[in-house]
Amino acid sequence: MKKRSKGINNRTIYTFLLLLCIIGFWIFENYYTPATYTEPYPDAEQTIIPDYFVPGSAKGELVKHQHYWLSYNEKYEQAEWVGYKLKKSHLTHDDRKRPFFIEDPKVKSKSADVKNYRNSGYDRGHLCPAGDRRFAEFAYKETFYTSNIAPQKRDFNAGIWNRLEKKVRFWSKRYETLYIFSGGILEKGLPRIGQEDVAVPRRFYKIIVRGSEDNPKLLAFLIPHQETSQPLENYLTTIDSIEHLSGINFFQHLPDKQEDEIERNVNRGGWKF
Repeated sequence: MKKRSKGINNRTIYTFLLLLCIIGFWIFENYYTPATYTEPYPDAEQTIIPDYFVPGSAKGELVKHQHYWLSYNEKYEQAEWVGYKLKKSHLTHDDRKRPFFIEDPKVKSKSADVKNYRNSGYDRGHLCPAGDRRFAEFAYKETFYTSNIAPQKRDFNAGIWNRLEKKVRFWSKRYETLYIFSGGILEKGLPRIGQEDVAVPRRFYKIIVRGSEDNPKLLAFLIPHQETSQPLENYLTTIDSIEHLSGINFFQHLPDKQEDEIERNVNRGGWKF
């Protein structure tokens, strides 16, 4: 009887330890963020987006990193917009070692795990490009938070989206300082990938702004999520169109008359293509 009792006790202990391991693994998977790339030097240059250019939010959580800002939409497990300042001096060819993608420690609802992208057939498409943040090691690393990526087809990511990123750098060299806002159109009925159901946008947008509050000059692009040989100019659109599709209110802090004027028109004047 004593041996049998001892065997039962051992099975109880093993069962308890197994349950403890399962619970611990679940907590680790769902709540543990393994590392942070946040800039450790508080006196280093920070991205500051002027109030009059900061977009509103559809249903996102505003997160301010050292070198870019974003609004994270938990429902779609990605940012509805990512915004950053790009200066001519930021554009360097410094060789940076590509880090791992990790979850964003500043997103309260927990950004999507990079494992959602594995074997999905989609690239981890940057919204704030790593190539625009080579000027500092931590600036570069910060772009590898999963809050800064969206699922993109490989030929789209390496094709027209990459061509638009290069054109933005060309404009920065020419016009000195730009503010850029990028994201996917997050809407009902999108395909999903991974255990966390990361949405795959059917269209991506990019808005480029320069100039002062009194005289801003901007371009807006809305591009279907597929590779194309069409010129970038074919995808120019109005801010009103992007607002209608995304539910985001851009340039909401500008005077109403000025906001209406710049948002309803496509004006490529003053931009060299």
